[in-house]
Amino acid sequence: MPSSPDRARLVGTSEIGEEFGVSTGTVTLWYNNRETTGFPDTAGSKGRARQWEHGAVSDWFAAREKPRLQEAGAAIAGDPDELLNATQVAKVLGYKNANQITNYLRDRPGYFPEPDVVDELGTADRPWTRKQWRRSTVTGWAATRRGKGNRHDLAGGTPLPEVPREGDPDELLAAPAAAALLGYKNVTSFSSALSQGILPLLKEKDGTLPGARGQRPAWTRRRILDQAHERANRRSRTSPHTG
Repeated sequence: MPSSPDRARLVGTSEIGEEFGVSTGTVTLWYNNRETTGFPDTAGSKGRARQWEHGAVSDWFAAREKPRLQEAGAAIAGDPDELLNATQVAKVLGYKNANQITNYLRDRPGYFPEPDVVDELGTADRPWTRKQWRRSTVTGWAATRRGKGNRHDLAGGTPLPEVPREGDPDELLAAPAAAALLGYKNVTSFSSALSQGILPLLKEKDGTLPGARGQRPAWTRRRILDQAHERANRRSRTSPHTG
């Protein structure tokens, strides 16, 4: 049976890392230990960089994720409208504790679903917030999350703002605006690149801005545009010359 265009498409470590939410070093490690990991062999190269068939990589991630999702699916079974707190959500998804959920909400905006119910509790002196998700919300996320070969993007339904390059160079901009200026399709891709060190000039933030979940990291327009310029130069250096 002939391969589909997407299956035959070749991808490198950076493209795999961005799509499936892992570091390029992890991809290399999986490949170097492919006799035990089962990671697919290369299908070509671009210069000195390895490349893999996209379909083979997607199938590998799907097979790798399937047992954990099956276990999670069994644990999640129940009333779809029942509310689960972060600890319960972490347990049914197979995480050790609620820290993973907290990290998703703080570091990867748009990746994990917002809570269905938020209760402001405690006292005026010691307020605290209880976040809860319906089982159906968690089930939907587990079935469509990135990293299992499914290219559905959970952040795709939230368009990025239109941000002019011209403006106050010292204005603070949060992740959605930074993602737009840098040419990313969504905040998830931007956050993934940031966590992998692909955006070194944004490693340090210039300040914070208020958000729905507290203070969000922010950078000046000047720093973001400097990063965009550096990123464009890096791409031009690594792209093959045509003539």
